[in-house]
Amino acid sequence: MRGRRGRPRRRPDVVLGDRGYDHDKYRRLVRDLGVKPLIARRGTEHGSGLGTQRWVVERAFAHLHWFRRLRIRWEIRDDIHEAFLALGCALICWRRLCALASDALG
Repeated sequence: MRGRRGRPRRRPDVVLGDRGYDHDKYRRLVRDLGVKPLIARRGTEHGSGLGTQRWVVERAFAHLHWFRRLRIRWEIRDDIHEAFLALGCALICWRRLCALASDALG
């Protein structure tokens, strides 16, 4: 298998952080590890783009946790769990589409 030589990299290239981590100490620590910090500054306007990448994933997990069977994994077999996961995603999409359609009509 061809690829980059050496041990595989274990650290991310970039770390996203919100305003709670806005301190030069944290930026320095992250840079010393060889990772680029993308930390929002305090006092700046919202819309830096950091939340658009993080909140999508967190919101998706929150939506999936509506379903008790996905919140607590009862199934031992992976294929059954993946089937319930796909069903949960389909139900979430259906509900969002129904909400968009009702907003558009009325």
